[in-house]
Amino acid sequence: METTAFNLTLPHQHPDPEAVAEDIKRRVNASLSIRHLLSIQEKDQCQTGNPIDDCWRCDPDWANNRQRLADCAIGFGQGSLGGRGGQIYVVTDSSDHDAANPKPGTLRYGVIQDVPLWIVFSTDMVIKLKHELIFNSYKTIDGRGANVHITGYGCITLQYVSHIIIHNIHVHHCKPSGNTDIAASPTHVGWRGRSDGDGISIFGAQKIWIDHCSLSYCTDGLIDAIMGSTGITISNNHFTHHDEVMLLGHDDKYALDTGMQVTIAFNHFGQGLVQRMPRCRRGYIHVVNNDFTAWEMYAIGGSANPTINSQGNRYTAPPDNNAKEVTKRVDTNEGDWAGWNWRTDGDIMVNGAFFVPSGAGLSAQYSKASSVEPKSAGLIQQLTMNAGVFGDPRDDSGGISNPGFNGGGTSATTTTGGGQGSGASGSDGDYFGMIFGSSAPPPPPPTSTSLIFLQAKVSRQTRTPIQFYDGNLEGIFWQEGTNIHEIQLPEIMLKHRLT
Repeated sequence: METTAFNLTLPHQHPDPEAVAEDIKRRVNASLSIRHLLSIQEKDQCQTGNPIDDCWRCDPDWANNRQRLADCAIGFGQGSLGGRGGQIYVVTDSSDHDAANPKPGTLRYGVIQDVPLWIVFSTDMVIKLKHELIFNSYKTIDGRGANVHITGYGCITLQYVSHIIIHNIHVHHCKPSGNTDIAASPTHVGWRGRSDGDGISIFGAQKIWIDHCSLSYCTDGLIDAIMGSTGITISNNHFTHHDEVMLLGHDDKYALDTGMQVTIAFNHFGQGLVQRMPRCRRGYIHVVNNDFTAWEMYAIGGSANPTINSQGNRYTAPPDNNAKEVTKRVDTNEGDWAGWNWRTDGDIMVNGAFFVPSGAGLSAQYSKASSVEPKSAGLIQQLTMNAGVFGDPRDDSGGISNPGFNGGGTSATTTTGGGQGSGASGSDGDYFGMIFGSSAPPPPPPTSTSLIFLQAKVSRQTRTPIQFYDGNLEGIFWQEGTNIHEIQLPEIMLKHRLT
Protein backbone atom coordinates (compact mmCIF):
# COMPACT_ATOMS: atom_id res chain seq x y z
CA MET A 1 0.00 0.00 0.00
CA GLU A 2 1.35 3.41 -0.92
CA THR A 3 1.87 5.78 2.00
CA THR A 4 2.24 9.53 1.97
CA ALA A 5 5.26 11.13 3.62
CA PHE A 6 4.46 14.17 5.73
CA ASN A 7 6.98 16.92 6.34
CA LEU A 8 7.07 17.37 10.11
CA THR A 9 7.62 21.08 10.45
CA LEU A 10 5.82 22.13 13.66
CA PRO A 11 5.72 21.19 17.35
CA HIS A 12 2.75 18.92 18.15
CA GLN A 13 2.26 18.01 14.48
CA HIS A 14 0.98 14.44 14.28
CA PRO A 15 3.04 12.04 12.13
CA ASP A 16 -0.05 10.15 10.89
CA PRO A 17 -3.11 12.41 10.46
CA GLU A 18 -5.12 9.58 8.92
CA ALA A 19 -4.82 7.64 12.19
CA VAL A 20 -6.28 10.67 14.02
CA ALA A 21 -9.23 10.73 11.62
CA GLU A 22 -9.73 6.99 12.13
CA ASP A 23 -9.71 7.46 15.91
CA ILE A 24 -12.59 9.96 15.67
CA LYS A 25 -14.62 7.47 13.66
CA ARG A 26 -13.97 4.83 16.31
CA ARG A 27 -14.99 7.15 19.14
CA VAL A 28 -18.20 8.26 17.43
CA ASN A 29 -19.29 4.72 16.69
CA ALA A 30 -18.42 3.61 20.23
CA SER A 31 -20.52 6.42 21.74
CA LEU A 32 -23.43 5.64 19.44
CA SER A 33 -23.26 1.97 20.39
CA ILE A 34 -23.23 2.77 24.11
CA ARG A 35 -26.15 5.13 23.65
CA HIS A 36 -28.13 2.44 21.86
CA LEU A 37 -27.52 -0.11 24.59
CA LEU A 38 -28.51 2.33 27.32
CA SER A 39 -31.62 3.40 25.44
CA ILE A 40 -32.77 -0.20 25.59
CA GLN A 41 -31.91 -0.68 29.26
CA GLU A 42 -32.80 2.70 30.77
CA LYS A 43 -35.79 4.96 30.28
CA ASP A 44 -33.83 8.16 31.00
CA GLN A 45 -30.15 8.52 30.19
CA CYS A 46 -27.90 11.35 29.13
CA GLN A 47 -25.78 9.66 26.47
CA THR A 48 -26.08 11.46 23.12
CA GLY A 49 -23.60 9.58 20.92
CA ASN A 50 -21.34 12.64 20.85
CA PRO A 51 -18.06 11.29 22.28
CA ILE A 52 -16.94 14.65 23.70
CA ASP A 53 -20.15 15.35 25.61
CA ASP A 54 -20.62 11.75 26.69
CA CYS A 55 -17.14 11.87 28.24
CA TRP A 56 -18.18 14.25 31.04
CA ARG A 57 -21.84 15.29 31.00
CA CYS A 58 -23.24 12.20 32.69
CA ASP A 59 -21.23 12.87 35.83
CA PRO A 60 -23.74 14.31 38.34
CA ASP A 61 -20.82 15.94 40.15
CA TRP A 62 -19.31 17.59 37.06
CA ALA A 63 -19.23 21.01 38.78
CA ASN A 64 -16.79 19.68 41.35
CA ASN A 65 -14.85 17.67 38.80
CA ARG A 66 -14.43 20.30 36.10
CA GLN A 67 -10.92 19.39 35.03
CA ARG A 68 -12.10 16.03 33.75
CA LEU A 69 -13.08 17.98 30.63
CA ALA A 70 -9.41 17.98 29.59
CA ASP A 71 -9.67 14.21 29.03
CA CYS A 72 -12.46 14.63 26.50
CA ALA A 73 -10.89 16.28 23.46
CA ILE A 74 -10.73 14.39 20.18
CA GLY A 75 -8.84 14.91 16.94
CA PHE A 76 -5.70 16.96 16.52
CA GLY A 77 -6.40 19.02 19.63
CA GLN A 78 -6.49 15.91 21.79
CA GLY A 79 -3.94 16.29 24.57
CA SER A 80 -4.66 19.99 25.05
CA LEU A 81 -4.23 20.29 28.80
CA GLY A 82 -5.55 23.78 29.32
CA GLY A 83 -5.20 24.57 33.01
CA ARG A 84 -5.42 20.96 34.13
CA GLY A 85 -3.54 20.39 37.36
CA GLY A 86 -3.63 24.07 38.18
CA GLN A 87 -5.74 25.95 40.68
CA ILE A 88 -9.27 27.18 40.08
CA TYR A 89 -9.40 30.91 39.31
CA VAL A 90 -12.82 32.51 39.69
CA VAL A 91 -13.69 35.56 37.60
CA THR A 92 -15.71 37.81 39.90
CA ASP A 93 -15.28 41.12 38.07
CA SER A 94 -16.45 41.60 34.47
CA SER A 95 -14.67 44.93 33.98
CA ASP A 96 -11.69 45.48 31.68
CA HIS A 97 -10.45 48.96 32.55
CA ASP A 98 -6.67 48.61 32.18
CA ALA A 99 -5.20 46.20 29.59
CA ALA A 100 -1.64 46.92 30.75
CA ASN A 101 -2.29 46.42 34.47
CA PRO A 102 -5.38 44.22 34.88
CA LYS A 103 -7.19 44.01 38.17
CA PRO A 104 -7.27 40.76 40.19
CA GLY A 105 -10.60 39.02 39.79
CA THR A 106 -10.94 40.00 36.12
CA LEU A 107 -10.67 37.59 33.24
CA ARG A 108 -7.67 39.44 31.83
CA TYR A 109 -5.76 39.05 35.09
CA GLY A 110 -6.34 35.29 35.02
CA VAL A 111 -5.37 34.56 31.42
CA ILE A 112 -1.96 36.29 31.62
CA GLN A 113 -0.66 34.35 34.63
CA ASP A 114 2.47 32.18 34.21
CA VAL A 115 0.97 29.13 35.95
CA PRO A 116 -1.73 26.71 34.74
CA LEU A 117 -5.20 27.96 35.72
CA TRP A 118 -8.71 26.57 35.29
CA ILE A 119 -10.80 29.74 34.94
CA VAL A 120 -14.51 29.78 35.86
CA PHE A 121 -17.09 32.50 36.48
CA SER A 122 -18.90 33.41 39.68
CA THR A 123 -22.06 34.53 37.89
CA ASP A 124 -23.48 35.47 34.51
CA MET A 125 -21.53 38.32 32.96
CA VAL A 126 -20.87 40.32 29.82
CA ILE A 127 -17.18 41.14 29.48
CA LYS A 128 -16.72 44.13 27.21
CA LEU A 129 -13.07 44.17 26.27
CA LYS A 130 -11.16 47.39 25.73
CA HIS A 131 -8.41 45.63 23.75
CA GLU A 132 -7.18 42.16 22.75
CA LEU A 133 -7.39 39.54 25.49
CA ILE A 134 -3.91 38.00 25.21
CA PHE A 135 -3.55 34.53 26.75
CA ASN A 136 -0.58 32.88 28.38
CA SER A 137 -0.12 29.10 27.97
CA TYR A 138 -1.92 26.41 29.99
CA LYS A 139 -5.27 28.09 30.52
CA THR A 140 -8.85 26.83 30.44
CA ILE A 141 -11.83 29.15 30.09
CA ASP A 142 -14.74 27.13 31.46
CA GLY A 143 -18.10 28.87 31.13
CA ARG A 144 -20.23 25.96 32.33
CA GLY A 145 -22.83 26.99 34.89
CA ALA A 146 -22.80 30.65 33.88
CA ASN A 147 -23.94 32.66 30.87
CA VAL A 148 -20.73 34.39 29.74
CA HIS A 149 -20.38 36.80 26.82
CA ILE A 150 -17.07 38.16 25.54
CA THR A 151 -17.44 41.09 23.20
CA GLY A 152 -15.96 44.49 22.41
CA TYR A 153 -12.53 45.37 21.05
CA GLY A 154 -9.83 42.88 20.07
CA CYS A 155 -11.42 39.76 21.64
CA ILE A 156 -9.37 36.58 22.14
CA THR A 157 -5.73 36.30 21.00
CA LEU A 158 -3.77 33.04 21.31
CA GLN A 159 -0.30 34.03 20.06
CA TYR A 160 2.74 31.76 20.45
CA VAL A 161 1.06 29.81 23.26
CA SER A 162 0.06 26.19 23.76
CA HIS A 163 -2.43 24.10 25.74
CA ILE A 164 -5.52 26.31 25.68
CA ILE A 165 -9.12 25.12 26.18
CA ILE A 166 -12.00 27.56 25.58
CA HIS A 167 -15.37 26.07 26.51
CA ASN A 168 -18.99 27.22 26.70
CA ILE A 169 -18.79 30.98 26.14
CA HIS A 170 -20.36 33.44 23.70
CA VAL A 171 -17.97 35.45 21.53
CA HIS A 172 -19.54 38.14 19.37
CA HIS A 173 -19.40 41.70 18.01
CA CYS A 174 -15.61 41.81 18.13
CA LYS A 175 -14.00 44.91 16.62
CA PRO A 176 -10.44 45.94 15.73
CA SER A 177 -8.37 47.70 18.35
CA GLY A 178 -4.77 48.30 19.31
CA ASN A 179 -1.96 50.84 19.18
CA THR A 180 -1.62 50.52 22.93
CA ASP A 181 0.26 48.64 25.65
CA ILE A 182 -1.23 45.27 26.66
CA ALA A 183 -0.04 42.80 29.29
CA ALA A 184 0.81 39.32 28.00
CA SER A 185 2.16 38.01 31.33
CA PRO A 186 2.60 39.33 34.87
CA THR A 187 6.05 40.61 33.91
CA HIS A 188 5.67 41.61 30.27
CA VAL A 189 3.72 44.53 28.84
CA GLY A 190 4.20 45.22 25.14
CA TRP A 191 3.01 47.59 22.45
CA ARG A 192 0.35 46.06 20.21
CA GLY A 193 -0.54 47.27 16.75
CA ARG A 194 -4.05 47.19 15.38
CA SER A 195 -5.86 43.83 15.57
CA ASP A 196 -8.21 42.50 12.87
CA GLY A 197 -11.34 42.07 14.97
CA ASP A 198 -11.37 38.25 14.99
CA GLY A 199 -13.48 36.43 17.54
CA ILE A 200 -10.63 34.04 18.32
CA SER A 201 -7.22 34.58 16.71
CA ILE A 202 -4.79 31.63 16.81
CA PHE A 203 -1.30 32.76 15.78
CA GLY A 204 1.69 30.41 15.90
CA ALA A 205 -0.06 28.38 18.63
CA GLN A 206 -0.38 24.64 19.26
CA LYS A 207 -2.67 22.31 21.19
CA ILE A 208 -5.77 24.46 21.09
CA TRP A 209 -9.30 23.18 21.75
CA ILE A 210 -12.37 25.39 21.21
CA ASP A 211 -15.55 23.60 22.29
CA HIS A 212 -19.22 24.51 22.79
CA CYS A 213 -18.87 28.20 22.01
CA SER A 214 -21.35 30.40 20.15
CA LEU A 215 -19.70 32.85 17.76
CA SER A 216 -21.20 35.59 15.57
CA TYR A 217 -20.99 39.17 14.27
CA CYS A 218 -17.23 39.84 14.29
CA THR A 219 -15.40 42.28 12.03
CA ASP A 220 -12.98 39.75 10.50
CA GLY A 221 -13.09 35.99 11.13
CA LEU A 222 -14.94 34.16 13.87
CA ILE A 223 -11.93 31.84 14.26
CA ASP A 224 -8.65 32.33 12.38
CA ALA A 225 -5.64 30.01 12.77
CA ILE A 226 -2.47 31.14 11.00
CA MET A 227 1.34 31.36 11.08
CA GLY A 228 2.22 27.75 11.83
CA SER A 229 -0.58 26.92 14.26
CA THR A 230 -1.37 23.20 14.58
CA GLY A 231 -2.85 20.56 16.89
CA ILE A 232 -6.26 22.27 16.87
CA THR A 233 -9.77 20.91 17.48
CA ILE A 234 -12.83 23.10 16.85
CA SER A 235 -15.85 21.16 18.10
CA ASN A 236 -19.48 21.53 19.13
CA ASN A 237 -19.61 25.23 18.26
CA HIS A 238 -22.48 27.22 16.77
CA PHE A 239 -21.53 29.74 14.10
CA THR A 240 -24.08 32.31 12.89
CA HIS A 241 -24.45 35.70 11.18
CA HIS A 242 -21.05 36.20 9.64
CA ASP A 243 -19.33 36.50 6.27
CA GLU A 244 -15.83 34.99 6.47
CA VAL A 245 -16.33 32.40 9.19
CA MET A 246 -13.01 30.58 9.56
CA LEU A 247 -9.55 30.99 8.02
CA LEU A 248 -6.92 28.26 8.35
CA GLY A 249 -3.55 29.32 6.96
CA HIS A 250 -1.78 32.65 6.68
CA ASP A 251 -0.73 32.94 3.06
CA ASP A 252 -0.38 30.64 0.05
CA LYS A 253 3.41 31.03 0.24
CA TYR A 254 3.77 30.51 3.99
CA ALA A 255 5.39 27.06 4.06
CA LEU A 256 5.07 26.40 7.81
CA ASP A 257 1.29 26.13 7.44
CA THR A 258 1.91 22.87 5.58
CA GLY A 259 2.16 21.38 9.05
CA MET A 260 -1.21 22.75 10.17
CA GLN A 261 -3.58 20.00 11.35
CA VAL A 262 -7.13 20.90 12.36
CA THR A 263 -10.16 18.82 13.35
CA ILE A 264 -13.58 20.44 12.78
CA ALA A 265 -16.22 18.20 14.39
CA PHE A 266 -19.87 18.29 15.56
CA ASN A 267 -20.29 22.01 14.82
CA HIS A 268 -23.46 23.66 13.58
CA PHE A 269 -22.89 26.19 10.82
CA GLY A 270 -26.16 28.03 11.13
CA GLN A 271 -28.04 31.09 9.97
CA GLY A 272 -26.59 34.04 8.12
CA LEU A 273 -23.24 32.57 7.05
CA VAL A 274 -21.66 33.36 3.69
CA GLN A 275 -18.33 31.54 3.18
CA ARG A 276 -15.16 30.06 4.73
CA MET A 277 -16.44 27.11 6.78
CA PRO A 278 -13.42 26.87 6.62
CA ARG A 279 -11.15 28.46 3.99
CA CYS A 280 -7.88 26.51 4.07
CA ARG A 281 -4.31 27.05 2.92
CA ARG A 282 -1.97 24.05 3.04
CA GLY A 283 -2.24 21.65 5.98
CA TYR A 284 -4.53 18.69 6.73
CA ILE A 285 -8.12 19.60 7.63
CA HIS A 286 -10.54 16.92 8.89
CA VAL A 287 -14.18 18.03 8.66
CA VAL A 288 -16.35 15.39 10.33
CA ASN A 289 -19.98 15.11 11.47
CA ASN A 290 -20.86 18.81 11.16
CA ASP A 291 -24.23 20.26 10.17
CA PHE A 292 -23.97 22.93 7.48
CA THR A 293 -27.40 24.54 7.43
CA ALA A 294 -26.70 26.84 4.49
CA TRP A 295 -24.20 29.20 2.92
CA GLU A 296 -24.40 32.02 0.40
CA MET A 297 -21.19 31.45 -1.59
CA TYR A 298 -19.59 28.14 -0.57
CA ALA A 299 -18.88 26.06 2.53
CA ILE A 300 -15.31 24.74 2.21
CA GLY A 301 -12.70 26.63 0.23
CA GLY A 302 -8.98 26.42 -0.21
CA SER A 303 -5.81 27.29 -2.04
CA ALA A 304 -2.16 26.17 -2.00
CA ASN A 305 -2.98 22.44 -1.95
CA PRO A 306 -4.56 21.76 1.46
CA THR A 307 -5.74 18.23 2.25
CA ILE A 308 -9.51 18.20 2.94
CA ASN A 309 -11.02 15.06 4.48
CA SER A 310 -14.82 15.54 4.66
CA GLN A 311 -16.61 12.68 6.41
CA GLY A 312 -20.16 12.19 7.57
CA ASN A 313 -21.30 15.82 7.34
CA ARG A 314 -24.71 17.15 6.30
CA TYR A 315 -24.49 19.88 3.66
CA THR A 316 -27.74 21.75 3.00
CA ALA A 317 -27.37 23.98 -0.04
CA PRO A 318 -29.06 27.40 -0.31
CA PRO A 319 -31.90 28.00 -2.80
CA ASP A 320 -29.55 29.82 -5.19
CA ASN A 321 -28.76 27.42 -8.05
CA ASN A 322 -25.41 29.11 -8.50
CA ALA A 323 -24.30 28.29 -4.95
CA LYS A 324 -25.02 24.57 -4.65
CA GLU A 325 -21.38 23.52 -4.66
CA VAL A 326 -19.94 22.82 -1.22
CA THR A 327 -16.37 23.37 -2.36
CA LYS A 328 -14.40 26.23 -3.90
CA ARG A 329 -10.80 26.24 -5.11
CA VAL A 330 -9.91 29.88 -4.55
CA ASP A 331 -8.12 31.70 -7.40
CA THR A 332 -6.78 28.43 -8.82
CA ASN A 333 -7.13 26.84 -12.26
CA GLU A 334 -8.50 23.31 -12.49
CA GLY A 335 -5.26 22.10 -13.98
CA ASP A 336 -3.52 23.14 -10.77
CA TRP A 337 -6.03 21.79 -8.26
CA ALA A 338 -6.86 18.48 -9.95
CA GLY A 339 -4.22 16.75 -7.86
CA TRP A 340 -5.23 18.23 -4.51
CA ASN A 341 -6.44 15.66 -1.97
CA TRP A 342 -10.07 16.65 -1.36
CA ARG A 343 -12.32 13.80 -0.30
CA THR A 344 -16.03 13.44 0.48
CA ASP A 345 -16.96 10.26 2.29
CA GLY A 346 -20.36 9.45 3.75
CA ASP A 347 -21.57 13.05 3.50
CA ILE A 348 -25.29 13.81 3.23
CA MET A 349 -26.09 16.25 0.40
CA VAL A 350 -29.39 18.15 0.80
CA ASN A 351 -31.21 20.50 -1.56
CA GLY A 352 -28.89 19.87 -4.48
CA ALA A 353 -25.60 20.31 -2.62
CA PHE A 354 -22.58 18.69 -4.26
CA PHE A 355 -18.93 18.27 -3.32
CA VAL A 356 -16.22 18.21 -6.01
CA PRO A 357 -13.48 15.76 -4.93
CA SER A 358 -10.01 15.66 -6.42
CA GLY A 359 -6.57 14.10 -6.35
CA ALA A 360 -5.11 11.19 -4.46
CA GLY A 361 -7.78 11.67 -1.82
CA LEU A 362 -9.92 9.33 -3.90
CA SER A 363 -7.68 6.38 -3.13
CA ALA A 364 -4.55 5.72 -1.08
CA GLN A 365 -4.49 8.93 0.95
CA TYR A 366 -7.63 7.92 2.84
CA SER A 367 -7.25 4.17 2.92
CA LYS A 368 -7.15 4.14 6.73
CA ALA A 369 -9.77 6.80 7.48
CA SER A 370 -11.96 5.27 4.84
CA SER A 371 -15.45 6.05 6.04
CA VAL A 372 -17.74 7.30 8.73
CA GLU A 373 -20.57 4.84 8.61
CA PRO A 374 -23.83 6.10 7.06
CA LYS A 375 -25.63 5.66 10.36
CA SER A 376 -23.28 8.28 11.85
CA ALA A 377 -24.04 10.71 9.05
CA GLY A 378 -27.75 10.08 9.49
CA LEU A 379 -27.40 11.02 13.15
CA ILE A 380 -26.08 14.52 12.46
CA GLN A 381 -29.05 16.13 14.23
CA GLN A 382 -28.34 14.02 17.28
CA LEU A 383 -24.58 14.59 17.29
CA THR A 384 -24.85 18.37 16.87
CA MET A 385 -28.06 19.10 18.79
CA ASN A 386 -26.19 20.77 21.66
CA ALA A 387 -23.74 22.71 19.48
CA GLY A 388 -22.86 26.11 20.88
CA VAL A 389 -23.25 27.28 24.45
CA PHE A 390 -25.39 24.88 26.46
CA GLY A 391 -28.97 26.06 26.66
CA ASP A 392 -28.84 28.20 23.52
CA PRO A 393 -31.49 27.34 20.91
CA ARG A 394 -30.57 25.85 17.56
CA ASP A 395 -31.70 27.65 14.44
CA ASP A 396 -34.13 24.88 13.58
CA SER A 397 -35.21 23.32 16.86
CA GLY A 398 -35.87 26.19 19.24
CA GLY A 399 -34.23 24.54 22.22
CA ILE A 400 -32.74 21.32 23.52
CA SER A 401 -32.93 19.64 26.88
CA ASN A 402 -29.53 20.11 28.54
CA PRO A 403 -28.94 18.35 31.85
CA GLY A 404 -27.47 20.80 34.31
CA PHE A 405 -27.78 23.87 32.09
CA ASN A 406 -30.56 26.36 31.57
CA GLY A 407 -28.73 29.11 29.73
CA GLY A 408 -28.32 31.04 32.94
CA GLY A 409 -25.68 30.83 35.61
CA THR A 410 -25.23 29.46 39.06
CA SER A 411 -24.03 32.38 41.13
CA ALA A 412 -21.48 32.05 43.87
CA THR A 413 -22.22 35.63 44.92
CA THR A 414 -25.27 37.82 45.26
CA THR A 415 -24.35 40.05 42.33
CA THR A 416 -26.10 39.91 39.01
CA GLY A 417 -24.72 39.75 35.47
CA GLY A 418 -21.85 42.01 34.53
CA GLY A 419 -23.70 44.26 32.11
CA GLN A 420 -21.63 47.39 31.65
CA GLY A 421 -18.51 45.87 33.14
CA SER A 422 -19.92 45.67 36.63
CA GLY A 423 -20.00 42.21 38.15
CA ALA A 424 -18.63 41.54 41.61
CA SER A 425 -15.79 43.84 42.43
CA GLY A 426 -14.18 42.73 45.66
CA SER A 427 -10.43 42.87 45.02
CA ASP A 428 -9.50 41.19 48.32
CA GLY A 429 -11.12 37.87 47.50
CA ASP A 430 -9.33 34.53 47.28
CA TYR A 431 -9.20 34.18 43.50
CA PHE A 432 -7.04 31.05 43.61
CA GLY A 433 -8.03 27.76 45.14
CA MET A 434 -11.76 28.45 45.16
CA ILE A 435 -13.72 25.43 44.00
CA PHE A 436 -16.61 26.88 42.06
CA GLY A 437 -19.66 24.71 42.40
CA SER A 438 -19.76 24.24 46.15
CA SER A 439 -22.80 26.49 46.24
CA ALA A 440 -24.27 24.98 43.11
CA PRO A 441 -26.77 22.15 43.47
CA PRO A 442 -26.11 19.01 41.45
CA PRO A 443 -27.65 19.18 37.99
CA PRO A 444 -31.22 17.89 37.82
CA PRO A 445 -31.89 14.58 36.10
CA PRO A 446 -32.17 14.87 32.34
CA THR A 447 -35.57 15.54 30.89
CA SER A 448 -37.15 12.42 29.49
CA THR A 449 -36.93 12.55 25.74
CA SER A 450 -37.62 10.14 22.94
CA LEU A 451 -34.38 8.24 22.39
CA ILE A 452 -33.78 7.73 18.72
CA PHE A 453 -31.48 5.04 17.41
CA LEU A 454 -31.55 5.11 13.67
CA GLN A 455 -31.22 1.89 11.75
CA ALA A 456 -30.34 1.52 8.09
CA LYS A 457 -31.68 -0.88 5.48
CA VAL A 458 -29.15 -0.90 2.65
CA SER A 459 -29.41 -2.78 -0.63
CA ARG A 460 -26.63 -3.32 -3.18
CA GLN A 461 -28.04 -1.18 -5.96
CA THR A 462 -26.11 1.73 -7.48
CA ARG A 463 -28.61 4.20 -6.05
CA THR A 464 -29.53 2.66 -2.76
CA PRO A 465 -32.58 3.77 -0.79
CA ILE A 466 -31.64 4.08 2.88
CA GLN A 467 -34.41 4.34 5.44
CA PHE A 468 -33.59 5.84 8.83
CA TYR A 469 -36.44 5.36 11.26
CA ASP A 470 -37.71 4.90 14.77
CA GLY A 471 -41.19 5.60 16.13
CA ASN A 472 -41.15 8.83 14.15
CA LEU A 473 -39.65 8.84 10.67
CA GLU A 474 -36.36 10.74 10.70
CA GLY A 475 -35.64 10.83 6.97
CA ILE A 476 -35.35 9.01 3.66
CA PHE A 477 -32.15 9.05 1.69
CA TRP A 478 -30.59 7.59 -1.43
CA GLN A 479 -26.98 6.63 -1.75
CA GLU A 480 -24.71 7.24 -4.72
CA GLY A 481 -21.15 6.03 -4.21
CA THR A 482 -20.12 7.16 -0.74
CA ASN A 483 -22.43 10.17 -0.66
CA ILE A 484 -25.91 10.14 0.84
CA HIS A 485 -28.61 12.47 -0.50
CA GLU A 486 -31.72 13.34 1.49
CA ILE A 487 -35.12 13.08 -0.13
CA GLN A 488 -37.35 15.95 0.94
CA LEU A 489 -40.82 14.59 1.77
CA PRO A 490 -44.07 16.40 2.47
CA GLU A 491 -44.60 16.81 6.19
CA ILE A 492 -47.66 14.59 6.22
CA MET A 493 -45.56 11.66 4.97
CA LEU A 494 -43.15 12.12 7.86
CA LYS A 495 -45.89 11.14 10.32
CA HIS A 496 -45.93 7.51 9.24
CA ARG A 497 -43.41 4.88 10.15
CA LEU A 498 -41.63 3.04 7.36
CA THR A 499 -42.17 -0.68 7.15
